[in-house]
Amino acid sequence: MLKNKIILLLTALAVTHNSQAQTLQLRDIIDSIRVLHPVVKMYDNEIRSMDEAAKGAKSWMPPEFSSGLWMVPYNPSRWKKSDNGMGEGMGQYMIGGQQMFPNKKKQQADASYMEAMSSVEKEKKKASLNDLTNDAKQFYYDWIILKKKLLILVQNEKLLDFMIRNAEIRYKNGLEKISAYYKAKAALGNVQNMRLMFENDVKEKRIRLNALMGRKPMIDFDIDTTYQLKDYSAVVFDSSLFNSNRSDLKSIDQDIRLTWLKQETEKQSLQPQFGIRYEHMFGFGGLPMQYSLMGMLKLPLTNWSSKMNKANMESLKWKANALQSQKEMMVNEYSGMAYGMRNELELKKKQVKLYDQSIIPALVNNYKTNQLAYEQNTAELFMLYDAWETLYMTQLEYLELLKQALNMQVAIDRLIEQQ
Repeated sequence: MLKNKIILLLTALAVTHNSQAQTLQLRDIIDSIRVLHPVVKMYDNEIRSMDEAAKGAKSWMPPEFSSGLWMVPYNPSRWKKSDNGMGEGMGQYMIGGQQMFPNKKKQQADASYMEAMSSVEKEKKKASLNDLTNDAKQFYYDWIILKKKLLILVQNEKLLDFMIRNAEIRYKNGLEKISAYYKAKAALGNVQNMRLMFENDVKEKRIRLNALMGRKPMIDFDIDTTYQLKDYSAVVFDSSLFNSNRSDLKSIDQDIRLTWLKQETEKQSLQPQFGIRYEHMFGFGGLPMQYSLMGMLKLPLTNWSSKMNKANMESLKWKANALQSQKEMMVNEYSGMAYGMRNELELKKKQVKLYDQSIIPALVNNYKTNQLAYEQNTAELFMLYDAWETLYMTQLEYLELLKQALNMQVAIDRLIEQQ
């Protein structure tokens, strides 16, 4: 299933590459990031590395072999039999080997610890993807606002152009004051300059989104300008929400789990360990072959040999407590931040609604009234210009409020890791 999804996504991206200004939705961009961003491969390789290392957790200690002379006199003449054949030589050549047998409980504790190590990286991967996807949302919404601003600029260029051309005709006929005419000309230049800035900002957002999708920066594409302001009024920003959603908190949970698993490995290290040693000796000068077979026992639970393990166990206990306190502190901080952000978002939504339903329609009607009066020669150009300037600045203020609302929405999604 995942393989088919990746194939479809890569096909879509290939089509995007070969198409002129292909339109992408936000979900398409996020899916691309989750598949193609280098951070995904980085974490996947790190996780695979830890999982592969965990496969060796239940291995035995390597056998040890030895070979050499055993109880050989320094005087070589004593290696041989005596001249009368009644005495045997002295010294032996020995080969030997030993093997320690692992403690099964210790092996299981080590395996559980190593198998759990990658769980922390898995949560870190999710946290990184959360940041990347919300960065994409930020760029995407900024792009939407820029397109809306560009649309307003185009409309206002037409309005200013109308004022300027009409004023030029009236000025020739001696019916217009020159000062308002020059203000309109300067305003047109400012609008054109702002349009160049916004168009450059659009290119910058496109480059950033291409980079997040793991593509060549200059690939051309467009975005769907539909958006939605979410309602978080029913969301309770408590510990259960953050504990179930936040990957960094889950990462701390896994760190705590690793701490207890590591403590278990230290505990099992105090258990006795058994082994066996076998040695075979070849005698010199008629001395018979001999062997030794011995059992071995390690006793790490004695006071002088267990201090380090016990100290590590105590240290790990306090480390787990510290991680738990850190988690509680983060949850408390996230909760306060979320409620503050929601309150600010609700304010922005109310302001946007007020601009959309009351302020801008009233100013549009004011401009239309002044334009009609101007066309009927009952109003001066400066009156029409003031009406236009007020409308124009209010439209930009409205879009800035909308941008702030969308930014606050992204911040909340980032905080609660909502995709």
